[in-house]
Amino acid sequence: MDKVLGNMDLEKIHRNAMVVDAHCDTILNIARKTIQFGKRNKKGHLDIPRLQEGGVNVQVFAIYIEDIYKPDRAIKRTLQLYDIFIQELEKNDNSLSLITQSSQIEKNIKSGKIGVILSIEGGEAIEGEIELLRVLYRLGIRLMTLTWNQRNQIADGAGEQRTKSGLTKFGIKVIKEMNQLGMLIDISHLSETGFWDVLAHSREAVIASHSNCYSLCPHQRNLKDDQIKALSKKGGVICVTYVPAFLSKSRQKANLEDVLNHIDHLVKIGGIDCVGLGSDFDGTNLLPENLEGVDKIPNITAGLFRRKYKEKDIEKILGGNLLRVFRKIIG
Repeated sequence: MDKVLGNMDLEKIHRNAMVVDAHCDTILNIARKTIQFGKRNKKGHLDIPRLQEGGVNVQVFAIYIEDIYKPDRAIKRTLQLYDIFIQELEKNDNSLSLITQSSQIEKNIKSGKIGVILSIEGGEAIEGEIELLRVLYRLGIRLMTLTWNQRNQIADGAGEQRTKSGLTKFGIKVIKEMNQLGMLIDISHLSETGFWDVLAHSREAVIASHSNCYSLCPHQRNLKDDQIKALSKKGGVICVTYVPAFLSKSRQKANLEDVLNHIDHLVKIGGIDCVGLGSDFDGTNLLPENLEGVDKIPNITAGLFRRKYKEKDIEKILGGNLLRVFRKIIG
């Protein structure tokens, strides 16, 4: 890591911070056997050695249900991927530990383990049954992205903007149940109308696990300034993603400075307490220059330092803000 930061003060800042990443799709790589998760790989963006090199303390792993399994085999595929990943955690229990309560995070750090939080990417996983949401909670799922880009039983995804539809009656029921259970609501991939509906019906803060700023890059997956302000006012966090299509108007190329520009804009519009990281590692084929994998996360610390952020504010962006929300909602 010394070579990445190139400065002992920066290394200290990074190591002292709680580094949290709100979204990766690495479970699919494990399921498809394209990587060996416990070893350093040339393929993919994330594995255990590179998580350790990047100084990551908590990683959210998403269970993403591929289109072929929607809508009638969504829960089956969810459970298949869950089982595959739980087996991987058991094989690597000296390095990783599943987090179901925020108090476990500090224990993990003392034991040198990386905390794992499991999420569902796409509410079609519960197939319109609130009971299945409760089952997934009991299995240890603590976060759910309500939609992917399509419409499901909860709401319209970002790809269905034309309908201008918000939450369904079932969707409102899901929001209330997630609040009751202590599950974190994720509005990334949700339509704009759905976003406003969620904020109106959730009594708790919500997050955007991997979204950027529409005013810098006008993509349907990004948040407009009024959305940023409203989510921040509710105590939530927007986690900057490294997908070039959401960073740069070129849509194909981006670099570390683009990521930092989106962080700057979020701070300007929503304040320092609303910003986090949500890489989308292994969920994209393209990544910014100098952020080609999780081992390069210290470059963000270095970039924030260059842009004159105070150490306490760097710590908030790297993970402090997300941990605040985790503690309040997950308990």
